Amino acid sequence: MKKNMGNADRILRLIVAITIALLYYFNIIHGTVAYVLLGLAGIFAVTGFVSFCPLYSLVGLNTCKVKN
Repeated sequence: MKKNMGNADRILRLIVAITIALLYYFNIIHGTVAYVLLGLAGIFAVTGFVSFCPLYSLVGLNTCKVKN
C-alpha cells in the first residue's frame, strides 16, 4: 500500500476518532447511532495510522506530499 494521506488528514481523522470514542465513553451518544459512529471512528483510526485510504485510491485523491 502506497501512502495517499498527508499529515493534516491523518491528524484530523485521529482527532475525530478520539472524539467519537470519548462521546461514547461518557454516554453522550448511545444506541444505534453510537455503534455506527464507533464503526466510522474505527475506520478513521486505522486509515489514520496506516496513512492509506482505500476510498482515496478509488477516487484518485492523494494528499500526501511527493518528494521530487
